[in-house]
Amino acid sequence: MNIILFGPPGAGKGTQAQKLVENHNYYQISTGDLLRNEANKKSNIGVEIEKLISKGEFVSDEIVNDLLKQTLSKLNSHDPIIFDGYPRSISQASNLEQILNNFRRKIDFVISLNVSRDIIQKRIMGRVTCQKCNITLNEYFDQERIKNLSCSGKYLVKRKDDNLETILNRYDKYIETTKPVLDFLSKKTTIHEVDGTLKIEEITDKIEHIIKG
Repeated sequence: MNIILFGPPGAGKGTQAQKLVENHNYYQISTGDLLRNEANKKSNIGVEIEKLISKGEFVSDEIVNDLLKQTLSKLNSHDPIIFDGYPRSISQASNLEQILNNFRRKIDFVISLNVSRDIIQKRIMGRVTCQKCNITLNEYFDQERIKNLSCSGKYLVKRKDDNLETILNRYDKYIETTKPVLDFLSKKTTIHEVDGTLKIEEITDKIEHIIKG
Protein backbone atom coordinates (compact mmCIF):
# COMPACT_ATOMS: atom_id res chain seq x y z
CA MET A 1 0.00 0.00 0.00
CA ASN A 2 1.40 3.36 -1.04
CA ILE A 3 0.35 6.79 0.23
CA ILE A 4 1.09 10.36 -0.79
CA LEU A 5 0.67 12.73 2.15
CA PHE A 6 0.21 16.42 1.41
CA GLY A 7 0.11 19.25 3.92
CA PRO A 8 1.33 22.85 4.21
CA PRO A 9 4.06 23.83 6.68
CA GLY A 10 2.58 23.80 10.15
CA ALA A 11 -0.13 21.25 9.30
CA GLY A 12 1.50 18.40 11.21
CA LYS A 13 2.28 16.34 8.11
CA GLY A 14 5.60 15.13 9.51
CA THR A 15 3.93 13.98 12.72
CA GLN A 16 1.31 11.96 10.83
CA ALA A 17 3.91 10.45 8.52
CA GLN A 18 5.85 9.28 11.58
CA LYS A 19 2.67 7.78 13.05
CA LEU A 20 2.26 5.64 9.92
CA VAL A 21 5.87 4.55 10.18
CA GLU A 22 5.47 3.59 13.84
CA ASN A 23 2.03 1.98 13.60
CA HIS A 24 2.24 0.20 10.25
CA ASN A 25 5.94 -0.03 9.37
CA TYR A 26 5.58 2.27 6.39
CA TYR A 27 8.80 3.17 4.62
CA GLN A 28 8.93 6.96 4.53
CA ILE A 29 10.40 8.51 1.40
CA SER A 30 11.29 12.17 1.70
CA THR A 31 13.07 13.55 -1.35
CA GLY A 32 14.82 16.08 0.88
CA ASP A 33 16.31 13.24 2.93
CA LEU A 34 17.24 11.32 -0.23
CA LEU A 35 19.14 14.31 -1.60
CA ARG A 36 20.92 15.05 1.69
CA ASN A 37 21.92 11.41 2.17
CA GLU A 38 23.31 11.17 -1.35
CA ALA A 39 25.23 14.42 -0.91
CA ASN A 40 26.76 13.08 2.31
CA LYS A 41 27.99 9.98 0.45
CA LYS A 42 30.12 12.22 -1.79
CA SER A 43 29.15 10.10 -4.80
CA ASN A 44 29.29 11.62 -8.30
CA ILE A 45 25.58 12.46 -8.08
CA GLY A 46 26.04 13.56 -4.47
CA VAL A 47 28.74 16.08 -5.40
CA GLU A 48 26.47 17.50 -8.10
CA ILE A 49 23.56 17.73 -5.64
CA GLU A 50 25.75 19.54 -3.12
CA LYS A 51 26.84 22.08 -5.74
CA LEU A 52 23.26 22.79 -6.77
CA ILE A 53 22.03 23.14 -3.20
CA SER A 54 24.94 25.41 -2.24
CA LYS A 55 24.02 27.71 -5.15
CA GLY A 56 20.37 27.70 -4.10
CA GLU A 57 19.37 25.95 -7.31
CA PHE A 58 16.78 23.20 -7.73
CA VAL A 59 17.89 19.62 -8.18
CA SER A 60 16.61 18.27 -11.49
CA ASP A 61 13.73 15.80 -11.68
CA GLU A 62 16.12 13.43 -13.46
CA ILE A 63 18.36 13.18 -10.39
CA VAL A 64 15.39 12.81 -8.04
CA ASN A 65 13.94 10.08 -10.28
CA ASP A 66 17.23 8.16 -10.22
CA LEU A 67 17.34 8.29 -6.42
CA LEU A 68 13.71 7.16 -6.19
CA LYS A 69 14.44 4.21 -8.47
CA GLN A 70 17.47 3.23 -6.37
CA THR A 71 15.40 3.39 -3.18
CA LEU A 72 12.48 1.40 -4.59
CA SER A 73 14.80 -1.27 -5.96
CA LYS A 74 15.98 -2.00 -2.40
CA LEU A 75 12.44 -2.53 -1.04
CA ASN A 76 10.31 -5.63 -1.17
CA SER A 77 7.33 -5.31 -3.47
CA HIS A 78 4.92 -5.56 -0.53
CA ASP A 79 6.63 -2.93 1.64
CA PRO A 80 4.19 -0.04 2.23
CA ILE A 81 5.51 3.42 1.31
CA ILE A 82 4.55 6.92 2.31
CA PHE A 83 5.74 9.73 0.06
CA ASP A 84 6.40 12.82 2.16
CA GLY A 85 6.79 16.12 0.31
CA TYR A 86 6.71 14.55 -3.14
CA PRO A 87 5.48 15.09 -5.82
CA ARG A 88 5.52 18.89 -5.91
CA SER A 89 4.73 19.42 -9.57
CA ILE A 90 2.66 17.77 -12.30
CA SER A 91 5.84 16.55 -14.01
CA GLN A 92 6.99 14.92 -10.76
CA ALA A 93 3.57 13.33 -10.28
CA SER A 94 3.69 11.94 -13.81
CA ASN A 95 7.25 10.67 -13.29
CA LEU A 96 6.28 9.03 -10.01
CA GLU A 97 3.40 7.22 -11.69
CA GLN A 98 5.73 5.82 -14.35
CA ILE A 99 8.38 4.80 -11.84
CA LEU A 100 5.83 3.00 -9.66
CA ASN A 101 4.41 1.22 -12.71
CA ASN A 102 7.88 -0.09 -13.48
CA PHE A 103 8.00 -1.60 -9.99
CA ARG A 104 4.43 -2.91 -10.30
CA ARG A 105 3.22 -0.44 -7.72
CA LYS A 106 0.58 2.26 -7.67
CA ILE A 107 -0.62 5.05 -5.44
CA ASP A 108 -3.40 3.68 -3.25
CA PHE A 109 -4.25 6.80 -1.26
CA VAL A 110 -3.67 10.53 -1.56
CA ILE A 111 -4.29 12.31 1.73
CA SER A 112 -4.30 16.09 2.06
CA LEU A 113 -4.16 17.79 5.46
CA ASN A 114 -6.03 21.07 5.11
CA VAL A 115 -5.22 24.04 7.32
CA SER A 116 -6.12 27.65 6.55
CA ARG A 117 -3.52 30.41 6.34
CA ASP A 118 -5.15 32.14 9.32
CA ILE A 119 -4.76 29.05 11.50
CA ILE A 120 -1.13 28.60 10.42
CA GLN A 121 -0.49 32.22 11.37
CA LYS A 122 -2.08 31.74 14.79
CA ARG A 123 -0.13 28.53 15.36
CA ILE A 124 3.10 30.37 14.72
CA MET A 125 2.36 33.72 16.34
CA GLY A 126 0.73 32.08 19.35
CA ARG A 127 3.58 29.74 20.24
CA VAL A 128 4.98 30.47 23.68
CA THR A 129 7.44 28.63 25.91
CA CYS A 130 7.29 28.54 29.69
CA GLN A 131 10.81 29.19 30.97
CA LYS A 132 9.98 27.56 34.28
CA CYS A 133 7.93 24.53 33.16
CA ASN A 134 9.94 24.07 29.92
CA ILE A 135 6.88 23.34 27.77
CA THR A 136 5.64 24.90 24.56
CA LEU A 137 2.01 26.01 24.31
CA ASN A 138 -0.13 28.23 22.12
CA GLU A 139 -1.82 31.28 23.61
CA TYR A 140 -4.69 30.95 21.10
CA PHE A 141 -5.39 27.24 21.40
CA ASP A 142 -4.14 26.31 24.88
CA GLN A 143 -5.78 28.97 27.03
CA GLU A 144 -7.18 26.45 29.52
CA ARG A 145 -3.81 24.73 29.97
CA ILE A 146 -2.10 28.09 30.43
CA LYS A 147 -4.59 29.04 33.15
CA ASN A 148 -3.84 25.78 34.97
CA LEU A 149 -0.05 26.07 34.88
CA SER A 150 1.53 25.91 38.32
CA CYS A 151 3.39 29.14 37.51
CA SER A 152 0.14 30.80 36.35
CA GLY A 153 1.75 31.60 32.99
CA LYS A 154 4.07 34.21 34.46
CA TYR A 155 7.14 32.84 32.66
CA LEU A 156 5.73 32.51 29.15
CA VAL A 157 7.87 33.97 26.37
CA LYS A 158 7.52 34.10 22.58
CA ARG A 159 9.77 31.78 20.61
CA LYS A 160 12.46 33.73 18.80
CA ASP A 161 12.97 31.16 16.02
CA ASP A 162 9.46 31.50 14.57
CA ASN A 163 9.82 33.51 11.37
CA LEU A 164 6.23 34.28 10.40
CA GLU A 165 7.05 35.83 7.03
CA THR A 166 9.16 32.87 5.90
CA ILE A 167 6.60 30.27 6.93
CA LEU A 168 3.67 32.15 5.42
CA ASN A 169 5.61 32.51 2.17
CA ARG A 170 6.19 28.75 2.23
CA TYR A 171 2.48 28.25 2.87
CA ASP A 172 1.52 30.44 -0.10
CA LYS A 173 4.02 28.63 -2.33
CA TYR A 174 2.66 25.27 -1.19
CA ILE A 175 -0.93 26.25 -2.06
CA GLU A 176 0.17 27.63 -5.43
CA THR A 177 2.16 24.55 -6.47
CA THR A 178 0.09 21.81 -4.83
CA LYS A 179 -3.35 22.60 -6.27
CA PRO A 180 -2.36 21.62 -9.85
CA VAL A 181 -0.79 18.41 -8.54
CA LEU A 182 -3.93 17.49 -6.60
CA ASP A 183 -6.06 18.27 -9.66
CA PHE A 184 -3.81 15.98 -11.73
CA LEU A 185 -3.95 13.15 -9.18
CA SER A 186 -7.73 13.52 -8.69
CA LYS A 187 -8.20 12.25 -12.25
CA LYS A 188 -6.48 9.01 -11.27
CA THR A 189 -7.51 8.40 -7.66
CA THR A 190 -9.60 9.84 -4.82
CA ILE A 191 -8.16 12.75 -2.85
CA HIS A 192 -8.96 12.25 0.83
CA GLU A 193 -9.10 15.58 2.61
CA VAL A 194 -8.54 15.70 6.37
CA ASP A 195 -9.08 18.67 8.66
CA GLY A 196 -5.57 19.53 9.85
CA THR A 197 -6.93 21.69 12.69
CA LEU A 198 -8.08 18.65 14.64
CA LYS A 199 -6.09 17.19 17.51
CA ILE A 200 -3.16 14.96 16.53
CA GLU A 201 -4.94 11.81 17.73
CA GLU A 202 -8.11 12.72 15.82
CA ILE A 203 -6.18 13.28 12.59
CA THR A 204 -4.41 9.95 13.09
CA ASP A 205 -7.77 8.21 13.59
CA LYS A 206 -9.16 9.72 10.38
CA ILE A 207 -6.11 8.61 8.39
CA GLU A 208 -6.40 5.13 9.90
CA HIS A 209 -10.05 5.01 8.84
CA ILE A 210 -9.11 6.03 5.28
CA ILE A 211 -6.41 3.40 4.78
CA LYS A 212 -8.46 0.65 6.41
CA GLY A 213 -11.49 1.47 4.26
